[in-house]
Amino acid sequence: MASLAFSSGNLATASKFRSAITIPARNALISCRVNLAENGKPGVPTLTRNQETFPKYFTPYEFERDPKKKDETKLRVFSGTANPRLSQEVACYMGLDLGDIKIKRFADGEVYVQLLESVRGCDVFLVQPTCPPANENLMELLVMIDACRRASAKTVTAVIPYFGYARADRKTQGRESIAAKLVANLITEAGADRVLACDLHSGQSIGYFDIPVDHVHGQPVMVDYLASKTLSAEDLVVVSPDVGGVARARAFANKLSDAPLAIVDKRRHGHNMAEVMNLIGDVRGKVAVMVDDMIDTAGTISKGAALLHHEGAREVYACCTHAVFSPPAIERLSSGLFQEVIITNTLPVSEQNCFPQLTILSVANLLGEAIWHLAGDLDYFTTTDLVGDLYDAPQYDLVEDFDDALSPYLVGDLDGAPQYDLVEDFNETLNPRSRRRP
Repeated sequence: MASLAFSSGNLATASKFRSAITIPARNALISCRVNLAENGKPGVPTLTRNQETFPKYFTPYEFERDPKKKDETKLRVFSGTANPRLSQEVACYMGLDLGDIKIKRFADGEVYVQLLESVRGCDVFLVQPTCPPANENLMELLVMIDACRRASAKTVTAVIPYFGYARADRKTQGRESIAAKLVANLITEAGADRVLACDLHSGQSIGYFDIPVDHVHGQPVMVDYLASKTLSAEDLVVVSPDVGGVARARAFANKLSDAPLAIVDKRRHGHNMAEVMNLIGDVRGKVAVMVDDMIDTAGTISKGAALLHHEGAREVYACCTHAVFSPPAIERLSSGLFQEVIITNTLPVSEQNCFPQLTILSVANLLGEAIWHLAGDLDYFTTTDLVGDLYDAPQYDLVEDFDDALSPYLVGDLDGAPQYDLVEDFNETLNPRSRRRP
């Protein structure tokens, strides 16, 4: 079975997070109120903390001690039905309950959304990746945005961990549509004020929106995990599976002690079909880390891995943010070509799609930190010492072009820890230290 791992900011102790961790139960509920049936019972069960596998830096905040402050906050986080587990983790990291929302589908397939609590004057964040089935999840997101707008929300931010249709970002042949632009228009016209996205397929998709887009990256989570493994920097080589991913792979290599870079040159003959041609770079005797933004059918990355083994690579790792896993991806990834396949939980991974080499990292803290700063008022949140001083909670660098230093590590006190921007246009005066009261 796949391991569920969470990245830790302290590389010395990160190995402890390679397997699932259950933190002590507090009898506190992590609510998941989505897809409510007519009888009021949640379609996704409410889970207690001792039933979940959250890392220890998922520390509850002052809201847990002060319910009144929790009730007074004007920030609301709602989950769609696409990835409720990730929404749970984001809410838990932030010390919030997910907002009450009723989502159901009629017999003819139409989606119905009703907010079960007031959002008047609130900053609302809707967590809903537009993953397969893309059309249903996209339409659900649009209706959720419309419901919040009609309920007089102050601002509505669409948190889209995985942005469907992102690959349709340009015309490669005549008379093709640019679906990424169309989807951006739909989200804007539905009433969203801002979009928070994770690892878009191409940066140009940001320009398709007429509203602000905050683009965070999942790479720091994977870099942190790899850095915790007993791998020598001299033995590593970062490999881009195609020419278009060179910039992404170079940024990844810079994070791994300026590891050398190799490129797989390929020729694509059709959608979801790829043919590997040759390798640019030296991988003989090295541990090759293939980096991409997503794995769909795994044709590109598996053929690339076969080429790397043919060229003498000792081991091959695959790292990607989005695990789409369309057939026959699982068969290809579990065939023995990869030592480990490292993904994040931006898309839900079903149990039948898990295999021994699979490791799933959580991006909940990444999204939670971004939401904090987008809310624009850090007085909403103050840390407590319920489980110590945030332990080794990582403060990830989310700047699009990645700073040179690895993510700062908060061990013990927050004072003196280096501070990084958490979104591209993040105000320098809002830094994580301000979350702690004197």
